[in-house]
Amino acid sequence: MFLSRVEINTQNRQKVRDLTHLGAYHNWVENSFPDEIKQGKRLRHLWRIDQLHGKRYLLIVSQDKPNLKKLEHYGVEGTAVTKQYQRFLDKIQDGEKMRFRLAANPSYRTDGKVYPHITVEQQKNWLLQRTDKAGFAISTRVDGSQEFDIVNREWPILHHKRRIRLSQVSFEGTLTVTNEEKLRITLTHGIGREKAYGMGLLTVIPLRK
Repeated sequence: MFLSRVEINTQNRQKVRDLTHLGAYHNWVENSFPDEIKQGKRLRHLWRIDQLHGKRYLLIVSQDKPNLKKLEHYGVEGTAVTKQYQRFLDKIQDGEKMRFRLAANPSYRTDGKVYPHITVEQQKNWLLQRTDKAGFAISTRVDGSQEFDIVNREWPILHHKRRIRLSQVSFEGTLTVTNEEKLRITLTHGIGREKAYGMGLLTVIPLRK
């Protein structure tokens, strides 16, 4: 497994115009794996857009290593990097506390249709209902509240047969590993729907002891 990142070029007007919807980002990600395209592979690549110190980054978790030149197509030259992810995954242990970030699509299915959760409470409960299966528990603050928050909510556009908007919610907080094997699967397979369009990627950073 590989974890890759590139700074998105927000200064090039033409490139900015191209990246106006989630489908464009999806195509960018897929085209960063030309060997898979040649072999007719359809591997899932988890990805999301992160903001850090006023800059925007494309983050990807993938089975194969991306072509860094292709990854920089809409990125700032020289900023594409990739590293082995499996070594980090193998070190995860039960009971370990970690900071986490997740961009997801909190939604539910009823009457054969999928609908987004709208309120903050609904969206938080959506995540809490999935933590056990995902291999972790949300840590608890001194006052008894759970140590996570919604840091961003938006409705990015997706052009897929028709123009639609998807609910995207970013969570940040602290978790405790309850099942290391389940968490490894979650970190490489994602949580929830719309994984092809920038949702579901969970990342963690161990807390210093």
